[in-house]
Amino acid sequence: MSESQPNSIPLKEALKFWTKLGFISFGGPAGQIAVLHQELVEKRRWISERRFLHALNYCMLLPGPEAQQLVTYIGWLMHRSWGGILAGTLFVLPSLFILIGLSWVYLTFGQVPWIAAIFFGIKPAVTAIVLHAAVRIGKRTIHNQPLRWIALGSFLAIFVLNLAFPIIVLIAAAIGIWGGRRYPEYFQQSNSQSKDNKQYYGPAFIDDETPSPEHTQFKVRTAMMHGTVAVSLWVAPMAALILIFGWNTLYPQIAWFFTKAAFLTFGGAYAVLPYVYQGAVDQFHWLSAGQMMDGLALGETTPGPLIMVVAFVGYLAGHIQHLIGFSNPFWFGVIGACVATWFTFLPSFFFVLVGGPLIESTHGKLSFTAPLTAITAAVVGVIANLGLFFAYHVFFPHGLGGSISWISVVISLLAGLALFKYQKGILPVLAGSALAGLLSYLVGSLLT
Repeated sequence: MSESQPNSIPLKEALKFWTKLGFISFGGPAGQIAVLHQELVEKRRWISERRFLHALNYCMLLPGPEAQQLVTYIGWLMHRSWGGILAGTLFVLPSLFILIGLSWVYLTFGQVPWIAAIFFGIKPAVTAIVLHAAVRIGKRTIHNQPLRWIALGSFLAIFVLNLAFPIIVLIAAAIGIWGGRRYPEYFQQSNSQSKDNKQYYGPAFIDDETPSPEHTQFKVRTAMMHGTVAVSLWVAPMAALILIFGWNTLYPQIAWFFTKAAFLTFGGAYAVLPYVYQGAVDQFHWLSAGQMMDGLALGETTPGPLIMVVAFVGYLAGHIQHLIGFSNPFWFGVIGACVATWFTFLPSFFFVLVGGPLIESTHGKLSFTAPLTAITAAVVGVIANLGLFFAYHVFFPHGLGGSISWISVVISLLAGLALFKYQKGILPVLAGSALAGLLSYLVGSLLT
């Protein structure tokens, strides 16, 4: 590998890579960050290891999908605001188009027996995947007894008291603020991730000693301009939706709901799933628990951030609500998917372009990180509750009074074994579970 430092990275070349990334970014946040590291740090040397990890640690402090924010951050670092906007958008667009197509197929052909059998096999795997995520996040973030008590308390708060997710986040943040002052040793963020790899890959375009570009320095005028644009991009579509459809109708509800969700995704996509579930299934009844699990499976098998499951939720909400009286509700579903995606991701661009230069100066300060450490611990308990809730619906499809689905139990155990013991990726696990569901259907058809 050449040790020469890249002199410049043309915007056109960068956009080609960001477009490619949008189609190959499978594997959830961990897989996407690994691909980014391999491509940008090791192969292309657009950014050094230390600067990459610095950007990653910053993005992990923010609510929202960290992989998409990391792409936006690096694009912004290299090519100013437009570079960040284009990079973050291209990372999301392919998965939006793919999920709209898959959502239509799901609603149109989902009752076909062999397709229904595939989803029957996938649902137990989703249960194992969510529980695996809780364990994985817990190992990375919960490193002392007080944080374990916070995780347990959040689990009991939502499992026993059915407390709303935003309230749990606020309580955890308050505990973090208090604990960071009284017992700072328990609320220090773990630095294990940044110590995993210190290998030197050669000079980079943005190297360790490269001064921060002028456009990354905090300036009140620039921040106000970016903030005004971001607010305008929220107000204008919201006003249009209210004027066209009315405030108490579906699309403004989707816009407002996912705006709130965007500010509650501390800890990645799995952290916001309980909130999306509570709202979309229990509160608004846009879709069923089974459909939510199917959407999560589709989100796992498509490129882009896992939080793109919001596009599936938005599509189903629009499609199903306008099914009666319309011969082709496809475009109503498309509107729902686009509205959900727009209002979910708009705050991420705001955080990077407006808050980036300011918040970066507070990185590593306990007064800022302690509440986030407590929130992340609480999120582990909430995700564990979601996994158990999924297990209940999968293993007891007709309620506790009905029979248990032993096939689902076996598929879930095998999926858990593949994830926990053999460290298999999510895509192979979902593929194997789908095949198991299809085989169970074929065997059942032969025996009847």
